[in-house]
Amino acid sequence: MSKVVLSLGHGNLQNGFPAVTAQLWQATSTASMQFIASLPPAPEIASLYKDWQLQYSASYQCLDLLPRLELLDFPEDVPDETGYSSEKFNDLCQQFSKKINDWLNSEQFRNINNRLRTHLGHSEEIRFIIETDDKLLRRLPWHLWDFFEDYPYAEVALSALEYKPTNKTPTQKIGDKVRILAILGNSKGINIERDRSFLEKLPEAEVKFLVEPERSQLNDQLWAKPWDILFFAGHSFSYSDGESGRIYINQTRSLTISELKHALKNAMAGGLKLAILNSCDGLGLAQALFDLHIPQTIVMREPVPDAIAQAFLKYFIAAFSGGKSLYTAVREARQRLQGIEEKCPCASWLPVIFQNPAEEPPTWPPLPEPSLNWRTVLLASVAVTALVMGVRHLGMLQKWELQAFDHLMQLRPIESQDPRLLIVTIDEADIQYQIRQKMKMRWSLSDNALAQLLKKLEQYQPRTIGIDIYRDFSVDPDYPDLATRLRQDERLFATCKVSAPEDGAPDGNPPPPEVPKKRLGFSDFVADDDEIARRHLLHLMPPLTSPCAADNAFSLQMALDYLNAQSIEAKFTKQGELQIGDVVFKKLKSQSGGYQRVDASGYQVLLNYRSLRSLQNIAPQISLRDILNNRINPELREYVKNRIVLIGVTAPTTADQWKTPYSVNAPPNQTLIPGVFVQAQMVSQILSAVLDRRPLLWWWPEWVEVFWVWGWALVGGMLALCIRQPLGLGLAGVVTLGMLFGICFIIFTAAGWVPFVPSALALLATEVALVWWSTRSSLFVNNSRPLDAELWLGRSLFSRK
Repeated sequence: MSKVVLSLGHGNLQNGFPAVTAQLWQATSTASMQFIASLPPAPEIASLYKDWQLQYSASYQCLDLLPRLELLDFPEDVPDETGYSSEKFNDLCQQFSKKINDWLNSEQFRNINNRLRTHLGHSEEIRFIIETDDKLLRRLPWHLWDFFEDYPYAEVALSALEYKPTNKTPTQKIGDKVRILAILGNSKGINIERDRSFLEKLPEAEVKFLVEPERSQLNDQLWAKPWDILFFAGHSFSYSDGESGRIYINQTRSLTISELKHALKNAMAGGLKLAILNSCDGLGLAQALFDLHIPQTIVMREPVPDAIAQAFLKYFIAAFSGGKSLYTAVREARQRLQGIEEKCPCASWLPVIFQNPAEEPPTWPPLPEPSLNWRTVLLASVAVTALVMGVRHLGMLQKWELQAFDHLMQLRPIESQDPRLLIVTIDEADIQYQIRQKMKMRWSLSDNALAQLLKKLEQYQPRTIGIDIYRDFSVDPDYPDLATRLRQDERLFATCKVSAPEDGAPDGNPPPPEVPKKRLGFSDFVADDDEIARRHLLHLMPPLTSPCAADNAFSLQMALDYLNAQSIEAKFTKQGELQIGDVVFKKLKSQSGGYQRVDASGYQVLLNYRSLRSLQNIAPQISLRDILNNRINPELREYVKNRIVLIGVTAPTTADQWKTPYSVNAPPNQTLIPGVFVQAQMVSQILSAVLDRRPLLWWWPEWVEVFWVWGWALVGGMLALCIRQPLGLGLAGVVTLGMLFGICFIIFTAAGWVPFVPSALALLATEVALVWWSTRSSLFVNNSRPLDAELWLGRSLFSRK
């Protein structure tokens, strides 16, 4: 915070100020700068102030705001006929403001004005202290100078010309509460209980109330213990010499400051930093306290209505105890008074700080951090875990968990092709080729082309051939050899589709009439709500009315035929799980991994896609027309031997197109991939698991997942317990989330699907819950600072004179 000390020196408004100095201490430097100028005579300001004071006092009478004169010991200056009008008063206020600005923006003062504006930043807090012994200058509304409009974080204070540092014995330790001695004096006609209620709600404060005390009681308390703040509410006034005044401590007794001289000096030596006189006409009292070396005093320049005093106190202690500096708190509270100036004119002109420039203003100690302990962390982590797992159980996290699954799938290292597979593709060019050859087309693959294809493949001795094309019609009589091959070739498998009324496919697709049931497999895939195929349906019980009676998947049929040649058989264990060789295919249940309440009918497993640059590279490929035209690489001829050959349509016009976990980041032309490649992935999964020990995707039992999520909730709680700075906690949370994702990815590369999304939510939610609890505890300690207490101007508008 920067500090400006403007010393007006010896002079007055009648004759001017020939030697004005300004000292500037910037917040970034301990050295000071000094500038010199002068101020011209301005007798019209003195005249304006006298007129303004008369109108201000008259406004009391006109608006029923007159002070209680029987409480005062000085004569009333207001004439019986005031001639008050709000328009006249407002005009007078505007003249007052203009004259002050004209004076302070004069040519003689420009050096100081310009230098200060050059070196001060508009966004920095500034203590602007005006040194003068002229009682009239102290009553001027210095805040009307446009300098304070241009510097919104600057506030003016008053001081005498002579001062020195005080010798105090610091008695307050870090963590101690602010010690306040609050004197509630004569309350006749005013409501100082409101002041008391505001003080009682102060955070980290120890307030001792003296209600209408005797002099001896007040004296004893000032001697009894050290105090940080002295507060007075009640009636008061200043003598005309501006050097002292009186406070009314009860209904019958008033005191001057000098009558408490030794007690106040003792309090100051013990650490008294601030006096707040929330009463009328306090400039003389402030001077008397200054003479006793009280570092800072806040007073009202003029008589003040009760409601204004209460409003100022409310706004000030809310800002000050909320962590704002003394000057900023006073400025904020003073400016907020402008909102009620319609009923209390010039309310924002009244509060002022009287400051010893050699002293630093006090600050309110920050609220202690609410004590977080392991018990709180433990309870919070358990509660958050229960909430997260409950939400997860309802399926509300499934979408996010499946997206995380897809992302982990895409990040895995690239694998090689499956050497046991070959795919014969039928694209749009192959379909057009058949048409040009005058083949009779009833589907994408004519009987003529299929007969030639199977005959040519026979030369290369494949182990298994799968036709992933629906053929719900009999072979043309012109191709009896094809019909015979379909009936008798044990290596040949065909596909059909089971009817599924609940999925919008009530009819299904019948199998080729020539292929026996034992060599049929259903082609049905299981897609999630986002139409992505993540599951592998191995077995189901088709409806009795289904035209497709196959109970094993097309992929399973081909894989089993391939494995049977190696004497590897399939069976169901006593637990009802499919076992091929010594590998158990863990059945997916309605709640498995990230799936919650999913339809797990039939026998489903997770599909562990082989990670490739393109899923279509699962195996070598050759087009139909290349085989029919004998354009086969010699190496490929040898490759076909003892392999599984899949025949499928890859033309973009086919309806057999599927989304995969790789679709989100795939090129536009690979967002959907033909079903034959998905079938190849499924066949490869079975063969790789049995023959290569490539792991199948697995997941933990639900109780293990609960402990896993709870563990990460505890991590979040530990971060909140150990790191109290918001930025540090945020960065630690981000780093920890990265670690969580890294661990989940490492496990996923080993085929483990563990909860990432619930764990991340639990970690963050526990952090947020504990931070919220800490903040709420702070607010509870604060006991609802009186920022939003309503000010009822109509209840009491008597002056605190």
